[in-house]
Amino acid sequence: MAKIAKVLYDRVLAARLSETDEGYLLQYDKQYLLQPDSKAISLTLPKRAASYTSKVLFPFFDGLIPEGWLLDIAVDHWKLKANDRFELLLTTCRDTIGAVTVEPE
Repeated sequence: MAKIAKVLYDRVLAARLSETDEGYLLQYDKQYLLQPDSKAISLTLPKRAASYTSKVLFPFFDGLIPEGWLLDIAVDHWKLKANDRFELLLTTCRDTIGAVTVEPE
């Protein structure tokens, strides 16, 4: 069963990110793509109708996950596996510094 996350840009649904048995899939939201002033989630993931696929978590999203002692606190507090990058993303990236946030669907 795939895990799915909503990717928000400035609190607007921009895309959905899925973890499957084959890897990861990012699909921009059709309504978001129709908005002329909408921005790409990242320079490495420009807006497009076709989905993105990857065997590993896209580097942009992996970079949102805390590191070092902050990661240790998250793993201990929420009882997460340090190597489950998608679960860490869902749990720790609901309130990021930048415009992009990630929430469980």
